[in-house]
Amino acid sequence: MTTNQHKKQNAFAPLIVDVAVPLGSYYLFKGAFGMSTFAALAWSSVVPAGRTLWSAVRERAVNGLAGLILVVNVVGLVLSFVSGDPRLMLAKDSGVSSTVGIGILVSVALGRPMMTAGLKPFLVKGDAVREAAWARLESGAAVASADFRRRERAFSLVWGAVLLAECVVRIVGAYTVPVDTMVWLGSVVMVVAIGLGIVVGGALGAGPMEAMVSDEAGKGQPAEAGSEVLEVALAR
Repeated sequence: MTTNQHKKQNAFAPLIVDVAVPLGSYYLFKGAFGMSTFAALAWSSVVPAGRTLWSAVRERAVNGLAGLILVVNVVGLVLSFVSGDPRLMLAKDSGVSSTVGIGILVSVALGRPMMTAGLKPFLVKGDAVREAAWARLESGAAVASADFRRRERAFSLVWGAVLLAECVVRIVGAYTVPVDTMVWLGSVVMVVAIGLGIVVGGALGAGPMEAMVSDEAGKGQPAEAGSEVLEVALAR
């Protein structure tokens, strides 16, 4: 199995841990072990919170997204235990989206789009030529640099807006829909939001950026090939 295949599989790991595990464990705790709705919700949130903390400890650095998610998970869990309100526990989940969404939008305003870090590996694909092309586009050295940076900002703006919209929908649902229904419906809303982010973000940001990276990489290859020939000739 190639390195790129491993990267694609690893990209789905957080989704599995943060969605499938909490949802499945909620019904297990409540149905099989007879826990209350609040207790089942509380315990089903331990795994995603622990995953975020372990990731930060293992990497010895907290990236923007992981840090935001960790803070919201911990604060929301504490507040839910204090109040004992299962609906607040559900609303807490939307707090993750809103906090991350706001963080992404702020990063764009500061000129450091947060979503770029997650997008770059998928566009560069571990290729040195594409890595160099990305660097030229991002540094302003390429003809298409201005458009590239606009698309980069657009990609993060789309995800920030989608996550804030998801937050609103899930908060409304947490206090208007039966708790048992909202447990699975909240996950559906999140998956739909992710799908929307992928489609719109791909059309406005990732897709054009990939085309620019490929085009710039093609421009850079002849020069690099010529340099390699020159080095071989000099070695002889």
